[in-house]
Amino acid sequence: MADEPTLTFDRKRHWELSPEKEAMGAWVQKRRLADAMRIVIGRLVQSNAPENELSAAADALEAYAAQLESHERLRRYEGFGEAANAGDVGAFFDQSPMIGLANPLAPPIRLEDIDESSAIGRVVFGAAYEGPPGSVHGGFVAAAFDEVLGYVQSMSGAPGFTGTLTIRYRSPTPLHTELEFRCELSGREGRKTFANGRVFAGETLCAEAEAIFISATPEKFEALLEQRRRMEAERES
Repeated sequence: MADEPTLTFDRKRHWELSPEKEAMGAWVQKRRLADAMRIVIGRLVQSNAPENELSAAADALEAYAAQLESHERLRRYEGFGEAANAGDVGAFFDQSPMIGLANPLAPPIRLEDIDESSAIGRVVFGAAYEGPPGSVHGGFVAAAFDEVLGYVQSMSGAPGFTGTLTIRYRSPTPLHTELEFRCELSGREGRKTFANGRVFAGETLCAEAEAIFISATPEKFEALLEQRRRMEAERES
């Protein structure tokens, strides 16, 4: 039986549209606003600010949230909010919850090719990501692995969805420290792509990961896009 058709992916072409690409127009201000929001989030979780100051800030943010709701929703983005399946720089990379410079949820992770089958993701997690005292919550460690491994699996030229992700935590992953997620391809088998990685804080091994990705068919990808279009339409109705 012939293999199912899968998405094709020109990784180099898409990665040229990376988060480091210079932003223009409103995207400059979106990145600036997201940076400020990251700082606020990080400081808020540790702050003992007085009630009146917190109340005034909440009033201002609620007012701005209402103002944002009055604008038309962004229509330009396509694909997924993850590095495994890229799109337009302003429309995709900047919105990613892990690498997006215009998404305040993102730490953000900075990706760098090592060769044609491996890459490094560098990131510093602040106080908002704390799990054990002084350490990154294990769920965020897993999400970071999923992002960097997802980027690495796209080097195969046939990107897909995470099938399994196995994490082995070796030592606490420290906050406020540059971490290196070192990930590489380890094989292909039909629609399955295998990848593995390790995260280090300096010379300390914090965790290891193994993942299997399943190449996406064009039909599956289009079905997800259509599902998202329906959800967005329902939200606006």
